[in-house]
Amino acid sequence: MVYSLAYRRPPHVDSTRSSVVDDEKRQSIGGSTVNSGSSSVSFGIPDALSFDRIISGGTCPPCTTRDFMNYLIYIEHAAENLQFFLWYRDYVKRFDALASGEKALAPVWTVEQAEAEANATQNTLAPKTISPETAAVFKGTDFAPPKASVVEVRGNPFNTPPMTPNAERASMIQSETWSEVGSTFATSNKSYNQKAGDAFQGADLKWQPFTIQPFREEVSRIISIYVADGAPRQLNLSSKERASLLHALAITTHPSAFRNVVHTVEWSLRHQAHPNFIRWTICNGNRPRVIFARGLGVGGIVGGIIAAVLITLSDAGRGWRVLSAIGFLIGVATLIAAWKGMCVVLHGMHHRHLRPWELFAEDDSSSSSDFEMSKGSFDTLGSSNSYEDEPWVAKYEKRNIIRKVFDREVWIQEPALRQIQDTIFLQAVLGAFIISAVAVGVFVALPKGSFF
Repeated sequence: MVYSLAYRRPPHVDSTRSSVVDDEKRQSIGGSTVNSGSSSVSFGIPDALSFDRIISGGTCPPCTTRDFMNYLIYIEHAAENLQFFLWYRDYVKRFDALASGEKALAPVWTVEQAEAEANATQNTLAPKTISPETAAVFKGTDFAPPKASVVEVRGNPFNTPPMTPNAERASMIQSETWSEVGSTFATSNKSYNQKAGDAFQGADLKWQPFTIQPFREEVSRIISIYVADGAPRQLNLSSKERASLLHALAITTHPSAFRNVVHTVEWSLRHQAHPNFIRWTICNGNRPRVIFARGLGVGGIVGGIIAAVLITLSDAGRGWRVLSAIGFLIGVATLIAAWKGMCVVLHGMHHRHLRPWELFAEDDSSSSSDFEMSKGSFDTLGSSNSYEDEPWVAKYEKRNIIRKVFDREVWIQEPALRQIQDTIFLQAVLGAFIISAVAVGVFVALPKGSFF
C-alpha cells in the first residue's frame, strides 16, 4: 500500500521561520489543523508519524522519541527544546499529583497577570530611557529631564547592568565551568541556586528561594540549565520572554508560569524540528551512499544514451533502439530516488544505514552504550548536549569512504516510514518510465545511420 502519487515529503523548515507571533503559537499548541501534530499526508507527514504519536511512544525505529532526540543532538543541535518540553510534561503531572494544600502554596500565573506584568514593565521603561549624554545636552534649559529619569535608566529589566571587574571575572569563571564535563547541579564556583539568583538579579528582580513552595529547588535548577545566560542548555528565548518567565517564577512555581516559554518551545518542535526529522528519516542511506547512488544514476543514463547512439548509427532495425530504455529506466529511477535521499538498493530490502552514533555503540565496550548515551540525553537536568568528545566521532572520521558507502544496515521497523518510501520509489519508477519513453522515442524517430 502506498500514499497518493502526488505525495511530497515535508519541505525543510529553516530556523528563521520559527519567529512568529504568540497567537499563532497558541493556536498550534491548541490542535490547529495545520500543525504537525494532526497533519495529513498532503503535508508530507502521515498521522502515524505525527509529533504527538512520536512523543507518546507510538512509533517504531527509526521514528521513536529516542531517534528524535538523537536527531536533535547530532543533526539539528537543538535538543534542549525537546529536553525542556519532556521535563515540563513530567513536571505538570507531578504538580497535579500534589495535595491541594501544597498546590495552594504556588498560585496559578494567569494570562491576565502575565499581560499586566508585560505592560507594566513596558510602561515603567518608557519614561526612563534618557541617557546621561542626552541629559547633559539639555542641562540648564527648560527641557532638562528630571534626575530620576536619568538615574533609573538602569532599571531596564531587558538590559543586563554593566559588570564590575569582579563580576566580569566571575562571569568568565562561570562560562569556563559550564564548558566542563561534570555535574550541572553544583560547580566549584557557584551552585545552581546562585546561578538562578544571578539570572533574577540580571532581570533586576529581588528574589528569594521560597523553599515553602513545591519544587522550588527543581525550578532553580531549570533556571540555571535552560534560562540563565550562558546556561549549558540555554533555550533560544527573546529578552522579553526570558524576563517575563523570571518575573513569573519569582512569584510562583506553578506550571502556568512556564506558559509562554512552553508555547515557544513546542511551536519550534512541531513546526520546525518535527518536519525536518521526518524529512531526514525518509533518507535510508548516509551521504556517501546517496552520492554513490547519484553517480550510478548518472552512469545508467549515460549508458542508455551511448547504447541508443550506437544502435542508431548502425544498420540495426529501429526496434533494437528500445533496448536503450533499460539504461534510461534504471538510471533515471535511481537518480530521482537519490535526489530525495533514498538508495533503491537499500529500499528493495527495506533497509537503512546505521547512523554514525549507532555504528560503534555495540563494538566499543570502553565507551558508553547506546542506552547510556540516550539516558544522558533524556536527563532533563543533565549537562550540555556537546558530543564532540564522544568516541564515535573520531572513529567515523577515520573510516574510509568505501566502508561508509557500504556501512552496516538494519531493517526499517516503522510501517508508515516504509509506506512513504514505497510511494517515493513508485514515483521515481513512473517518472523514469515517462522520461525513458520520451528519450527512446526521440532515438527511434531518427533515420538509420548504417555506418557499421
